[in-house]
Amino acid sequence: MECKLAVSMMHDYLDDDLPDQQKRELKEHLISCPDCRVKFKELEQTDMLMFSLMHNSPVASDELAHRIMNSLPIAKKDRRFISWIRSHPALTAASLFLVVMLLSSVTFWNQDGQLVVKGSDLDQVVIKGDTVIVPSGKTITGNLTVENGKAQVYGDVNGNVTVIDGTLYQASTAHISGQVKSIDQAVSWLWYKVTNMFSDVAYR
Repeated sequence: MECKLAVSMMHDYLDDDLPDQQKRELKEHLISCPDCRVKFKELEQTDMLMFSLMHNSPVASDELAHRIMNSLPIAKKDRRFISWIRSHPALTAASLFLVVMLLSSVTFWNQDGQLVVKGSDLDQVVIKGDTVIVPSGKTITGNLTVENGKAQVYGDVNGNVTVIDGTLYQASTAHISGQVKSIDQAVSWLWYKVTNMFSDVAYR
């Protein structure tokens, strides 16, 4: 009998699945082969150890279980801001919305250099390059907003005049009934955008 076949038969022998004839052949081989005898002893000891562990597993005492439970890491308490967020979900959502809007606005502030003119009576204004002119004798009813350009007011504006990232010139002949705002900083511009957004929502 070859040693490889003998080793494969050892497992079946230890599991008591080997036929009688093969048991005899294996025993004869173990008598004549010292290496296989050593291998069989090792397998036999391993098998006995596994049997002992499976059938005589020790039961943990209450003290041991208590020590194990105490050694486990304690769950961290919720931080204050997390509990605050959970307590104020509406305010949290509104804050996140504002942050997203502000970040988007900063991007546009940095990238958008194109002239933008907003108002109700834009047919009364003259646009030359990046300059928006309200001619003398002309009247604009409503607000006028100029972004990324120059505003020159010689006539009348029945509303507010806002210049964002630009310059405003108001002639002595000009009459502006509302507020005059010149916004040159990103923070002020963002505040203007946010207040206008809420104003638009309020009037809808």
